[in-house]
Amino acid sequence: MSSASPVASIGVDFGTSNSVVALAAADGRVETVRFTHANEVHNVFTSALCFWPERRGSGLPPHVEGGPWAIEHFLQEHAALRFIQSFKTFAASRAFQSTTIFGQRFAFEDLLAAFLRTLHRHADSALDLASAPVVIGRPVHFAGANPDEALAMQRYRDAYARFGVEKALYVYEPVGAAFSFARQLKGDATVLVADFGGGTSDFSIVRFSREAGNLRVDPLAHGGIGIAGDTFDARMVEHVVSPRLGWGSEYRSFGKLLPIPNQYFSHLSRWHELAMMKTGSDLVELRELAAAAVNPGPLEDFITLVEFDLGFPLYRAISDAKIALSAQEEIAFRFDEEGIAIHADISRAEFESWIANDLARIAAIVDRTLDQAGLAPDAVDRVFLTGGSSFVPAVRNLFVERFGDEKLLSADQFESIAYGLALIGQARNPDQWAIRA
Repeated sequence: MSSASPVASIGVDFGTSNSVVALAAADGRVETVRFTHANEVHNVFTSALCFWPERRGSGLPPHVEGGPWAIEHFLQEHAALRFIQSFKTFAASRAFQSTTIFGQRFAFEDLLAAFLRTLHRHADSALDLASAPVVIGRPVHFAGANPDEALAMQRYRDAYARFGVEKALYVYEPVGAAFSFARQLKGDATVLVADFGGGTSDFSIVRFSREAGNLRVDPLAHGGIGIAGDTFDARMVEHVVSPRLGWGSEYRSFGKLLPIPNQYFSHLSRWHELAMMKTGSDLVELRELAAAAVNPGPLEDFITLVEFDLGFPLYRAISDAKIALSAQEEIAFRFDEEGIAIHADISRAEFESWIANDLARIAAIVDRTLDQAGLAPDAVDRVFLTGGSSFVPAVRNLFVERFGDEKLLSADQFESIAYGLALIGQARNPDQWAIRA
């Protein structure tokens, strides 16, 4: 915002894969905070952290970088480091209490605060989260098998409080997207907003109407599930990568042939957990299994993947393959790093069969949200899709089948939520959108 247009409200969309901060002026103009890295301007900040130690024995906390700077440091630095991404998925997990990074304990709120500090430091324009009302997005349903939403919200509040944000409003992310979408509407409409993030898929049904020239917004129902882009990536890992790295193979123990335990491959499917394997017993156990394996080569490649921190290059190759399958019927997957060669031809039909059960569970949540609102599909006027996985043809088809292609609209997969959150901050009664949990 220019000095002539001071910031009236701030929207923060902290995402599993990417984060966006939007600033709104009193006249309704909204723009995202920009970040210039390697002479390129970004409107998103990758939700990643990279730590490396201070000199040995100093007792000082480790250095940390975030966003594209974290990725740059990770890809260029060969010394000891810890790279962490998708840590939002731990927000509601009681099992995740902390991780130790170069001798210092980091709880979830410490990781989030460190991330916010790096985002603040690299913003192209001054960013003061305590200077204006702040609206922070949250998923309808946090990721994880047994998410503790109260715990997640307390962790969020503790992290943001370190920046002077004591009274932020927390709003469902698809509601933020709905506010952004409302600017396109010319008349009254009932809208289903589907937000496909990295860790969760969230849905809101909202009724927009005009009263005396003012926009009225009434939320009718919300739904969500911890299945989204990262889950689809994991299915590809399970079918293409895991078998190549030893899944389903055997080792010898006291004269018997036993299957390699699956527990290590669960980390592989949740690639952002691979970095954690370096500091626990998993890597030691993998080496012991490789020494006793009938075919040690695949497990040795798995060990190399962990030792050389190849989780991010693997994630990028898988993500690129998923995106390519949205435009092509068949692709050639190629991953070549540190002597590891994983090659496979993947068809869209194969990929869709791998995610079929996930799609069925997402469809059930959409139907349940409609039931909660007391609406039949034909009572929905518009369907607004946002998020990267909304471009997966099988995902889009879920909504075409229920609502018809003519009702579907899409928007910028990164900015729409943050824009809407910033606009909510200057609504006539923003408190009505706040989540109290």
